[in-house]
Amino acid sequence: MATTSKPKTAEKPNDDLYTGVDNNRVSSEHISAYTEYSTEKRVNDNGASPTKVRLACDSDSSFNQDNSPREKKGCCKCFGFKKKTKSQEKTETMDQGEKSSEVAAPDKTNFKDDGVQFSKISSNVSSKAQSKVQSKVKSKIQSTHQSSENTQYPLFQTPTVRRIRIPDRPNISLNLWTIMKNCIGKDITKMPLPVNFSEPLSMLQRLTEDYEYSDILNIASKIDNSYEQMVYVAAFTISSYATTTVRTNKPFNPLLGETFECDRSKDLGWKCINEKVVHHPPCIAQHCEGKSWTCWQQFSMTSKFHTNSLNVIPLGTSRLQFSGEEGNSYSWRKISTIVHNIMFGKLWVGQEGEMTIVNHVDGTNCVLKYFPPESGGNDAPKKVAGEVFNKKGELKWKVTGLWDSIVEACEVLQISPEKLGPKRKLWSRAYPPAESEKYYNFTELACQLNELEEGIAPTDSRLRPDQRFMENALWDEANNEKRRLEDKQRAARRKFSQDSKTNVDGVEPGYTPAWFKHITDPQTGISLHIYNGEYWSCKDKQDWSRCLDIYS
Repeated sequence: MATTSKPKTAEKPNDDLYTGVDNNRVSSEHISAYTEYSTEKRVNDNGASPTKVRLACDSDSSFNQDNSPREKKGCCKCFGFKKKTKSQEKTETMDQGEKSSEVAAPDKTNFKDDGVQFSKISSNVSSKAQSKVQSKVKSKIQSTHQSSENTQYPLFQTPTVRRIRIPDRPNISLNLWTIMKNCIGKDITKMPLPVNFSEPLSMLQRLTEDYEYSDILNIASKIDNSYEQMVYVAAFTISSYATTTVRTNKPFNPLLGETFECDRSKDLGWKCINEKVVHHPPCIAQHCEGKSWTCWQQFSMTSKFHTNSLNVIPLGTSRLQFSGEEGNSYSWRKISTIVHNIMFGKLWVGQEGEMTIVNHVDGTNCVLKYFPPESGGNDAPKKVAGEVFNKKGELKWKVTGLWDSIVEACEVLQISPEKLGPKRKLWSRAYPPAESEKYYNFTELACQLNELEEGIAPTDSRLRPDQRFMENALWDEANNEKRRLEDKQRAARRKFSQDSKTNVDGVEPGYTPAWFKHITDPQTGISLHIYNGEYWSCKDKQDWSRCLDIYS
C-alpha cells in the first residue's frame, strides 16, 4: 500500500501510487516482463491434436536439439524472460536518454489524499512505476517456481499460437466457516474475500465469455423471418450460462477504471471492450462488434449470502442490434444465479427465473423460463423452455432444452389443436476436456482470455498483479496485492467523491469513464453506459492519456 509520507512533486512521481506512463513505452515495458521467451513445439507421436508450446527452463535440458548449448531462461511456467547483456543495457540506456531529451515537460492531472498522490496517465511521463510493478511480479514468480516441473504450459503465447490451458489450481485448504460466517444476510459484493474463493479472471473477462457461441448470432443475422430469428437470439442468451454449472469460483471484482479488450476478429469474427464504470454497486459496461451484429450491455448485480447458498441477482440490461437498415433490435435482462452448498456438500450452480427478450422493431417477444431442479442437485436436468409471441400475443415458436447443453425449437403451425413443425437444434455445448477440472473448469476460450498481448491499455485486466499471482499459484502474494490495490482504490474514490459537485444515480461520483458515456436508452428508457467509439482508434495511436494508473 502507498505510504502516507509527504507527497512528491510531478517531476518526481511516487512509484507506488497513481503515476503516469509513457505511451511510447507502454508496449515494450509492460510486455517485456512477460513475453521474452523461447519456445519448442511438442507434438503427439501421430502428429495430431493441438500443438502445445513450452518454454526453455533451468530445469530443462541444457542443450538444444542440434546439441548446441541452450541459454538458461527464467521460469517456463511463468515468464521465461531473458536477461539482457551489459552491452545491451548500456545501449538501451543511451537510446532512452536520447529519447527523453526530446520529450516535453510532464502533463499530469494530480490528485492528493492524505499524502497519497495519483494521476491520470500522460504520454509524457516515465513508466517507472509500471515497470516496478511488473518487475516485482516477475521476480517473485521466478524465485518461487525456478525448479517447477510443470513446464508444458507457458503463461503467454504469440497471437497466432494461443494456449489451451493454464497452470493447475493448487490444493490449498481453507476454513470456509471462519470467513463466511460474517457474510450471512449481507451483500457479498461489499465483503473483502481472499483469492481462495476466486478464479484467475476478472468479471470483465468473464462477461466476454458470453460470446463463446457467437456463431449463433451469425446465423440469426441471415434470417429474415422475425419469429425464427428470435429463437436463435433466445438460444444465444441461453448459451452464455453453459459453463456456469461447473464454474463455482467467483471472478475478481474489477477496480474502478479497469478495462479488458478482446480482439478475436481474425479467428472468431468479433471484438469487444469492457470497463468498470461504477464501483458500487459494481457496474460494468461492455461493447462487442461482430461482422453483422453489435451487442452492448451494462452489467450490475447485487448478492445475498444465506446459510448454505449465495444468490447473485443481475441488475443490468443487454442489447443486440443486427446490421442493416431493417436490422432488428433486441433487449433482455439476465436471470438470477444461485450457488448451492457454500458451506456443506458439493458446490453447484443453478439458474432460476424468467427472462423476456423483446424485439423493439416489430414487438415480437420471447419468454424463457429457467426451472429449478426438481431433485438431485447438480445432477438434475437443467430445464429451460420458452415461447415466442408476435405483438398481438399469438404463439409462433416454442423453445425447449437444457441450459447447460442443448437448445431446440419448433414452429407452431396450429394452436388448437396444437400442431408443431419438426424440431430444429439451435445450439449444443462444446465440452471442455476432462482435465479442465484441474484448472478451474475453464474452457479453451476462458484459458485464452488472460494471455497478454502487445499494445493493450495499461488498465487491462491482464496487467493486474494479484490476478497474475493467483494464476501462478502464489496465493499469499495474490492476497497481499489484492489488499494493496483495494486500499489504493478506496483512497482514490474518496478524492473523486470529494471533488464531485453532482450526484447522479448510476454514475460514480467525480469519475468519468474512459471509453463509455452515460445516457438514457431511447428504446427502453433505461439509464446505462454505452461505448463512446474511441477505444480502438486510441489503441492504434497508443494514446492512453485518459487512463488511470491503477496497478502500481
